[in-house]
Amino acid sequence: MKVTVVGTGYVGLVTGACLAHFGLDVTCADVDGAKIQKLIKGLIPIYEPGLEEVVHRNVHAGRLRFTTDVAGSMPDAEVVFLAVGTPPLPDGSADMRYVFDAVRVFSENHEGYQVVVTKSTVPVGTGAKIEAILAERHPRDGFAVVSNPEFLREGSAVSDFMNPERIVVGCDDSRAMEIMKRLYKPQTDQNVRVLLTNRVSAELIKYASNAFLATKITFINEMSRLCEEVGADVMDVARGMGMDSRIGPRFLNPGPGYGGSCFPKDTRAILDVSRQHKVALRIVEAAVAGNEDQVQRSLNKIQKAFGEVKGRTVALLGLAFKSDTDDIRESPALKIASALLDAGAVVRAYDPAAAENAIKELPGLTACNDPYEAAQGADGMVVATEWNEFKKLDLPRLKKVLKGQVLVDLRNLYDPREMRESGFTYLSVGRP
Repeated sequence: MKVTVVGTGYVGLVTGACLAHFGLDVTCADVDGAKIQKLIKGLIPIYEPGLEEVVHRNVHAGRLRFTTDVAGSMPDAEVVFLAVGTPPLPDGSADMRYVFDAVRVFSENHEGYQVVVTKSTVPVGTGAKIEAILAERHPRDGFAVVSNPEFLREGSAVSDFMNPERIVVGCDDSRAMEIMKRLYKPQTDQNVRVLLTNRVSAELIKYASNAFLATKITFINEMSRLCEEVGADVMDVARGMGMDSRIGPRFLNPGPGYGGSCFPKDTRAILDVSRQHKVALRIVEAAVAGNEDQVQRSLNKIQKAFGEVKGRTVALLGLAFKSDTDDIRESPALKIASALLDAGAVVRAYDPAAAENAIKELPGLTACNDPYEAAQGADGMVVATEWNEFKKLDLPRLKKVLKGQVLVDLRNLYDPREMRESGFTYLSVGRP
């Protein structure tokens, strides 16, 4: 089966590489010439564990190739995946220009029966709009539009694609559904669960899933605030909640708020859809507001610990929105760094993967090569991203290079008693 994937970002590149790994003939197309040239040279433009190996193996096997000729990549493909960006507009709605640009290119190069699959996260009703655009110049029995949302977590995207918890296929065309079943046969042969539904339901599943997970994060962050007031330990509260199979332990980690390319964008987008249809989503509205408030509460905690941040030097560990990625989109850590710089602090930051991206956004940052260089002469340290290497810092060495002994742990990586016994003024989230 020949497949074209339009877009080589996190979703498109992982999708194309992994489909090639399963034996399909895949062309990844993108209008970004610089990105395609990197990929042709064997350079991976994003940080994603395991992706480089999968890409190199399948390029070498002849199953995966890259091109800027988006139009030329389409006619021979049985399935064309749209995996382009849908960034948020100022009003919270999704910017769909890249999706519809790709659809128009497809329409101009469409030959024979082909399946167009939206892999990008798109608003409810997008499939119907794509279908209407294509029907302007092609008979409806010559194509099908399918919704196949991705559920990839940055930092484990390759594993998530290879061994998904579920595959959702939304389609109103029986012929296209059979093609999609054939495409995903390597996974379904391994007993991966598949949900076959109509297109609009599949579109909503992605938004509803992300809105629920964002709400779960906001909920535990709100519980952390109550824990601080009553003397409870939010880590124990989260463990106790997570032992209930109806709740589960995942996404119950308190912190400075959620970020990344999905949760902030998708919660705003589903609220935009709800406003269009005059349906109030009060819980999602509260989750969005609570998450914005959590970043400010984190800044307040830092202010309390340092007394005054103006003129102080802050060692900041972490810039990505989560560990195992270089993605800084909507990163709480980057928002904190920006606010500290605006308040007159000197910010010496270290992140294993995201520093280069962060400096482009905040040139006032000082990027360091390791945590101890960041801490050298600083008035205190803030842990903002949960990288594993931050969990095993040499505390005596850290104390020696810091000028001040303040440590604000926004990810609860350390034991409060151990930190106090080590001589640090230690503040964490939701713990006495």
